[in-house]
Amino acid sequence: MISFQNVSFTYAESGNGGVLDLNLVVRSGECVLLCGPSGCGKTTVTRLANGLIPHFFHGNLSGQVNVNGMDTRETEIAALSDAVGTVFQNPRTQFFNTDTDSEIVFGLENRGIPREALRSRLDELTEELHLSELRGRNIFELSGGEKQKIAFSSVYASAPDVLVFDEPSSNLDMKAIGELADLIQRAKISGKTILIAEHRIWYLMDIVDRVVYMQDGRIASDMEAAAFKALPEADIRRMGLRVRDLSVSESGGVKTIAADGLLSAQKISVRLGGRNVLNNLSFQASRGEIIAIAGVNGAGKSTLLRLLNRLCPHFYEGKLDGSVLVDGKNLQTYLCMKWRNSWEACSRIPDPSSIT
Repeated sequence: MISFQNVSFTYAESGNGGVLDLNLVVRSGECVLLCGPSGCGKTTVTRLANGLIPHFFHGNLSGQVNVNGMDTRETEIAALSDAVGTVFQNPRTQFFNTDTDSEIVFGLENRGIPREALRSRLDELTEELHLSELRGRNIFELSGGEKQKIAFSSVYASAPDVLVFDEPSSNLDMKAIGELADLIQRAKISGKTILIAEHRIWYLMDIVDRVVYMQDGRIASDMEAAAFKALPEADIRRMGLRVRDLSVSESGGVKTIAADGLLSAQKISVRLGGRNVLNNLSFQASRGEIIAIAGVNGAGKSTLLRLLNRLCPHFYEGKLDGSVLVDGKNLQTYLCMKWRNSWEACSRIPDPSSIT
């Protein structure tokens, strides 16, 4: 179904990166995981499989890539997209509409499918993929997990034989990752050929048939899923991979941090898009402390970071209450002190005193 024969590719912009002497066959109906350290070539392999290389990403390409009997170098991208559907890391990069219904059937509409057939297919997908709660929604009001589900649905709607995923779980919470796993499993059961490039691998351990480990643009190992799951934990750490099982954890020392209250957020409330995103939130961060902001998609993590970076509300219209202090000073005053030799830069910093 997907065949890479002596494939090497380097990107034109950098003259390096890519893959070297890649030989890989993904059989029809097989689900293959591509894993390895950042920069090992996983994403390049997915771009070779869906035709983005060489049609959109240019460089030096040798060897041959065949998908469904089509040479990706000689076949137009439109024809390739009929056979290969791709779900990207950030679903927003592949949206063309502002409402969910239009987005799900966008590919079908481009293929000239009659309106009644579109509606029928939309109803089928709603039932099969459990989309009733997402129908008729504004794309921009969806959580990260909901956006990824719509992205998957829009690709799945056109019934491609091959599905390619490029780090689809990177922006998802645990619940959304579970739903993504269910969608991938459903696609596999329906007979799709699936290629997944991922850093998070635990949620795929009961789905994939093979695991291909890449390093420095080459395939370092290609093994059946059972053999990969049997590898010792020491080997997984040496390979630079994340855990295969979330129940496996590593213990480490805990660094004691002096509670000096360098950063203080006091009674922060943010209302954006007609809903309360943050509600009366207060916390302190000490000097040298590392804090993880966790929570489900849509909980307000990104909004809080944007607030602390002064991107909210000045780039996102909304209502705010509360204050942010750094070293006991208003955030605006603190930044101006740091940049007092650059009044022009200082004047461009929005004034947090507007947060009342």
